[in-house]
Formats: sequence, C-alpha cells, structure tokens
Amino acid sequence: MKLYDWKRREDVAGEAALNDLDTDAIRLGNLRPAPGATRRKNRKGRGISAGQGATCGFGMRGQKARSGRGTRAGFEGGQNPLYRRLPKYVGKPMGPGHTKTVYNVIKLEALNGAAAGSVVNFDSLFESSAVTKSRYPIHKIVSGGDFTAKDITVQAHAFTKSAKEAIENSGGKCQLLKRTTGEVIEEVVAA
Repeated sequence: MKLYDWKRREDVAGEAALNDLDTDAIRLGNLRPAPGATRRKNRKGRGISAGQGATCGFGMRGQKARSGRGTRAGFEGGQNPLYRRLPKYVGKPMGPGHTKTVYNVIKLEALNGAAAGSVVNFDSLFESSAVTKSRYPIHKIVSGGDFTAKDITVQAHAFTKSAKEAIENSGGKCQLLKRTTGEVIEEVVAA
C-alpha cells in the first residue's frame, strides 16, 4: 500500500493494523481519513511555483476572467434559455380556485377519552395529551378509528360528513367555530 500522506509514511505497520477489521473495530476514537484523501488548500495567486499563480486559472482575459459574476443565472450564451423555452401557466396563482385551506386533522378516535356531557375542542384534547401540538391554527374532525365516546359536544372549524354522522349517532353535538376568533358560529346538523 502506497501512502501519500508524508506524516504517516513511517507508520506502515500501524496503518495496516488500523485497516484490519478482524482485529480492530471502527470507533469514533480511531476514525481518520484514508491516506491521500485530504489535500492541502490550493493557494491561488501566490506565484507560478504554487501552481495557480498570476491568472489563478481564469485565463488571460474575457468575461469570465473579470471580477464579479461572469453571467447572470439562467444565461445560456445568447441561446433561448430554458425559462423562456418552457410554456407558462395563464394567469397568476391567486384568486378563486388557487387557494387551499389546510387544516390540522383530528381523528375521531382521539375523542374517545372525553367524558360524557363534556365539551371537546383542540385545547381540551391537547391538555389531556390525546393530540400533539398543531402546526395549523384551524382544526377539522375526520373519521378514523373506532369512535366510542357518548353524548359529547365537539367544537371544531370543520367536520367531515361521516364524522358528523358518527358524533350525532352517539348522541353528541357538532359546533362550528369561527376561523378568526374561535367563537361558536352554529351547531352543525347532519342532513
């Protein structure tokens, strides 16, 4: 094995022992780069004997030899660039049809720990560790898992149709909350 690292050339036997996986296990204490893997930093513009002197590898002249950026991002030398060759979508992504409401989803099985006759919302579920913290401020109750709670009042910003039916079939009520203030708007009645 030829060692390129001059500091480790003398210790060839030690290197062979380190590379022998049968006798020595790899640990954080004996990790080191392979010989020749690390090179010294190339010091540009420090004379011709340093290897990258004078023009520092940029050539004699031209746009890319000058200071500052050579060309702007996306420039292809005058050829029609990619961002102009691709078709564009008509209209800006705003207005009706371009917004999507993202809810924090609460499954029905998270409501099972609630006592009968109690009011259940995200805050009460979070305090009882039935749900974890939410990235979104508005919450939607969806059907998922076995729902066993009876006679509870559930407050949320939205309900799926199947979740509404499951809550009301077990004797509970669904109350819609206002998105901005969190006040109760109305009781949701399943059709």
